[in-house]
Amino acid sequence: MGNKYLQSLQASKPVPYDQIQLTPFVPYYKLFWHNVSAIFWIYTYTHRDAPNDLDVSSCGLGNNIHPLILVPGNGGNQIEVRLDQHYKPKSVWCSSWLCPIRKKSGEWFRLWFDPSVLLSPFTKCFNKRMILYYDADLDDYQNAPPVHTRVCNFGSTKSLLYLNPLLRDATSYMSHLVKALEKDSEYVNDQTILGAPYDFSKNEGKPVILLSHSLGGLFVLHFINRTTPSWRRKYIKHFVALAAPWGGTVEKMKTFASGNTLGVPFVNPLLVMPQQRRSESNQCLRDGKFLEDIGFSEGVVPNYKTRVLPLTVEVVTPGVPVTCIYGKGFDTPEVLVYGEGGFDEQPEIKYGDGDGTVNLASLKALELIHRVESLTTVEIGGVSHTSILKDEIALKEIVKQISIINEKRAV
Repeated sequence: MGNKYLQSLQASKPVPYDQIQLTPFVPYYKLFWHNVSAIFWIYTYTHRDAPNDLDVSSCGLGNNIHPLILVPGNGGNQIEVRLDQHYKPKSVWCSSWLCPIRKKSGEWFRLWFDPSVLLSPFTKCFNKRMILYYDADLDDYQNAPPVHTRVCNFGSTKSLLYLNPLLRDATSYMSHLVKALEKDSEYVNDQTILGAPYDFSKNEGKPVILLSHSLGGLFVLHFINRTTPSWRRKYIKHFVALAAPWGGTVEKMKTFASGNTLGVPFVNPLLVMPQQRRSESNQCLRDGKFLEDIGFSEGVVPNYKTRVLPLTVEVVTPGVPVTCIYGKGFDTPEVLVYGEGGFDEQPEIKYGDGDGTVNLASLKALELIHRVESLTTVEIGGVSHTSILKDEIALKEIVKQISIINEKRAV
């Protein structure tokens, strides 16, 4: 174990564009990898018919609004799991007779968010069902063979409003944002406010506004950079990024080093750490040496060398107008200090400015890149990484910025 990271893990200071690397060390989890699939489906759906349950051809778009596609962040959508007949639990807690965790073979049931994850024995079951395995022959990550996962209501906003519809108050995610948009504008949920995938050919010829939160901003950035300039001009009106971690977060380095519970109480972070390290979407670490130092050298090739470098060796700005909205004024982890106990113990944390999750230097990183064609930045003091989707002042600002975008005519 290297001494370099035992001493401290510190946020990078702003640097000139030619030295900056966006998304240096943002770990993502398998359950949120489905969001990557969703955003890339946007592109493949341009010449396909819309799903029967999401007929956007009859949306009846207002004259002054563009379709709005929501892209969630880390943990921002529901996930279901199905266990086939080959599933053999290693613990009695994961057995079929325990209803909160397991149903009959072949039935879909909720994996995220289910309150049973709060209990330590069930946390282990959750961990086993979430973990991914790297197949060197395929150079790809796979579920365990008896485990199958899916996004609920794929293509709709239903899986984004609440992480558990039975616990709406406790698991509200984008519901306040959607309600604010419906109240103060012409938008209608699941008609002009949608989740990916989205059929661009069914929108009366209007390009869309992509609105992301947190990690979703990085997904959108990578997606846009995979398209041609002519495609962007035709299909994308604007990109609105809420609390995007352009330069990563120090807090998420802790995920790899010693686990992260995503704010879920009563969960031991060390229990979920193995799953978090193995996840396919944990791909934006800047330094392969870090993986080795925390005892995860097996992730260097599949994660760092084959996935990170192609994305970060050269940063390409999106080539579409961008609006960044983020909060500040919250103590945010900036330095992680590990003692003699190493990464099996939680670190001492030193704080700096940010939104409580993302460091201010990371939130402002896109401003350092002068090649952004049209960039609007809105800072909101006293708004955190999660409250930006609920705070009244923040919601009014988001609705205001979207209204301004809709009023702008194409050049």
